[in-house]
Amino acid sequence: MKTLLVVFHTHGVKTAKMAEALERGARAALREAQAEDEVCVVVKRCTEAGADDLLGADALLLGTPENFGYMSGMMKEFLERVFYPCEGKVEGRPYAIFVGAGQDGSGAVASVERIVTGLRLRKVHPPVIGLKELTPKVMALCEELGATFAAGLAIGVL
Repeated sequence: MKTLLVVFHTHGVKTAKMAEALERGARAALREAQAEDEVCVVVKRCTEAGADDLLGADALLLGTPENFGYMSGMMKEFLERVFYPCEGKVEGRPYAIFVGAGQDGSGAVASVERIVTGLRLRKVHPPVIGLKELTPKVMALCEELGATFAAGLAIGVL
């Protein structure tokens, strides 16, 4: 069985709602493809996830609020905890980022990308950024991102 790991941090509800939409999209895609026995969707907050989760994942979705033009401290702490235990062991695994932003989200994206580049993860989708309020369009993009990753794992293209 393949594993899609969603790791996120949230201060309020924005990034959590984005993570819920990702999970909803992933599970719907797996139901539709009758692939629920082929891909496991695991959703964890940064404080709950660790190196074993990342090592066991076939694909990764990382979610963070934008804090002072940067990723959240909890996302940075998660990435610091997993970096050395996972370095050289997760190369090429697909990832994407989602950000609950108050500005433009670019600083949060760049800071996460800087670290996952060191892990040699493979970016396969542009970031989904929810600016200010979560619009129906942003929520639909989150569902599509989850569905794309789950379906991609199920058919072996990710």
